[in-house]
Amino acid sequence: MSAPPKEPHLPRTPDPHPAPSPRGAVGGDFTGALLRRGDAGYEKTRLDAVWNARKPDRFPEVVVVAEDERDVVLAVRLARAEGLRVSVRSGGHSWVGNGVRDGGLLIDLSRLQGISVDPHGRTAAVQPSAKGPAIQRALAPHGLFFPTGHAPTVGIGGFILGGGYGWNSRHLGPACLSIRAIDVVLADGTQVHATDETHPDLLWAARGSGPGFFGVVTRFHLDVHERPTEIRRTVHSYPLALRDEVLAWSYDLLERLPSTVEFSAKVGFTPGLSAPAISLTATAFCTPAHGPEALAPLEEAPFRDRALRAVVGEPTTIDELYDIADRLNPEGLRWAVDGVWTEGTAEEIVGAARPVLDTIPDGTSFVLWMLWGHYPPRPEACWSAQAKAYLSPNAGWYDPAEDLAHENWVHGSLSAVQHLSRGLQFSDNNLADRFDLGLSAENAERLERLRAVHDPDGLFRTYMTPAESTTAYAVAGRA
Repeated sequence: MSAPPKEPHLPRTPDPHPAPSPRGAVGGDFTGALLRRGDAGYEKTRLDAVWNARKPDRFPEVVVVAEDERDVVLAVRLARAEGLRVSVRSGGHSWVGNGVRDGGLLIDLSRLQGISVDPHGRTAAVQPSAKGPAIQRALAPHGLFFPTGHAPTVGIGGFILGGGYGWNSRHLGPACLSIRAIDVVLADGTQVHATDETHPDLLWAARGSGPGFFGVVTRFHLDVHERPTEIRRTVHSYPLALRDEVLAWSYDLLERLPSTVEFSAKVGFTPGLSAPAISLTATAFCTPAHGPEALAPLEEAPFRDRALRAVVGEPTTIDELYDIADRLNPEGLRWAVDGVWTEGTAEEIVGAARPVLDTIPDGTSFVLWMLWGHYPPRPEACWSAQAKAYLSPNAGWYDPAEDLAHENWVHGSLSAVQHLSRGLQFSDNNLADRFDLGLSAENAERLERLRAVHDPDGLFRTYMTPAESTTAYAVAGRA
């Protein structure tokens, strides 16, 4: 396929802090790498910017692989000087490759992985490409914990800006609510340390706007939390014939479980089983108030004696949880993921979701049924889309010839539950292929008003549009 046409440049605007003229990847003003389209190394860097083996067919004009925060400042100033729009990659785990856009300048933050901990203040300063396992290892010696993303390959930058539904988030809240301050490069090329006192609008937007954030965060200053006294895990796997009964029962059980229990079901592929199944997983992040006994209600399931396999209250660690999650979404596959927040009666949701549940592709695909409940929203955060349950199709495959079939299932089948949707979470978003609301209407409107103030020229890319999608699903829809 030929490369897409180049994006028209933004009008050049006078820069009060002009960047020195960059001279390339080595020996120039950038400490890291500056690669223009056609340079040696450009294509590998473009492909490496997306974790998913299903790469977008989009081509930035310039990629800056930042070595430090100064490189980020220089990259933004270069984009202003050359009239290029800016996109950002942290860990590259966006399923749709949101950072890789046609034209413009991609700032690759993958080398910014610094972590420092203040155990007395119970805070941590974390750069955007730091991964969950590294953050947990830095916190553990101090008896501290953070609701990092469930997959070990997820960089904290995109995860936390999009809300951040991580380990023990039912109890600790979405990770974005633990942002105390940010170091951020703004559209005028300046860097500021933003707090609720100095830049409340920036902090509000950073707490949940996802790909719509109008700046480049180079460091998150986080409130961290007391480490669980222990972690216990119960998993029941049942025959697929019990699917609807298990889903409905788990939905109703949620009200009886304390928030320290992370609870979900999964329909389809289950590692270690020879056939698709319906599995319930409950993980207790124990506290003095709620210990392992919080898992006991799962043993009261009316179908308990029909379990194909059961693990009951087994002690585990965060490293083991990461290993389990990594086996569920292994690297090297072509992945398509989507999801909706939904609520109503269990019968309503399960009934509406049958077109999704009945057509799960063979292989490694599955449907996640995350039982979230609700966490109180806060006025200082734009995060605002949630519901009791989250229904998420996950398709993984190897053959590019199968793209359209899997993408049709992931995105198209969700139309069956759209009337029950309360929005999407940005970590699984594919706004370009299936639009839904990631914020409340009120917060979405406020975000755009703030964008007009802080990024009046539209330097920073925002949510991807249908015209930008290069998936087989999008191409077929445009035919």
